[in-house]
Amino acid sequence: MDMKLKQEFNDRWSHYFLGADLPIAFFYAEDPGLVPEASAAKGHHCFIGELAAVRRGTPLAFKAQALPCGGALRYLGFMQKRRPNFEYFLSCGIPGQLEGERYKKTPELVIEVLKRQPPFQAPGRYLIAKRWDTLETGDEPFAVVFFAPPDVLAGLFTLANFDETDPDGVRAPFGAGCASIVYWPFHEGRTERPKAVLGMFDVSARPCVGPTLLTFAVPWPKFVRMAGHMDESFLITESWRKVMGRIRATEADGSDGPRSPYGR
Repeated sequence: MDMKLKQEFNDRWSHYFLGADLPIAFFYAEDPGLVPEASAAKGHHCFIGELAAVRRGTPLAFKAQALPCGGALRYLGFMQKRRPNFEYFLSCGIPGQLEGERYKKTPELVIEVLKRQPPFQAPGRYLIAKRWDTLETGDEPFAVVFFAPPDVLAGLFTLANFDETDPDGVRAPFGAGCASIVYWPFHEGRTERPKAVLGMFDVSARPCVGPTLLTFAVPWPKFVRMAGHMDESFLITESWRKVMGRIRATEADGSDGPRSPYGR
């Protein structure tokens, strides 16, 4: 981690986004070092809810044993297989046996969707999550993730497209909440021209965040470019200053701060 970049982004973020929450960063490691390990949750817990502590400034290291959700295990790269009858679980279910989430119309449609999801093996035993200001020299993020309301998203979206000719510099792929902040940005970061990922549309994960928040996940190569463009972009214009006033008012209210429905 480049400490100069860390400080420069800190300064620019606080200047142009007026107290909006700092993003969190993800990276994989074989050893968590001094980062505390996330405790193994009892029962079903959503990975998104566990990130509330990280968003408040407490770094956490996640290993497979701390993730009771099969979706998180898969989308964080710790397990390759899917639950039995997953295509029915995501769609219409099986009467008398399995309740379906009805996120897709038919099991056959789910199967076709899964064919478009590349396999993913975690490159380390731990997924480390840190808020931006807690990153250290040896950290090597693959993605930076913002939990943000509409006005902040508007700024991030426009900045992500600042140096793009492709009108789709940001994508919003269907998937679980954890897929939108880990799985998809990880794969985007390995493409020639990575795209940012707009997410947290997963109805099951929505209760884990504030009602006006979505996520904006940026693969590391694209994030570095975005951070370097801030001082020459629309962020220095009067148009953005008008939006900044609303961001300041929203953040002062604090109604969409980090939350977890599990009390952790």
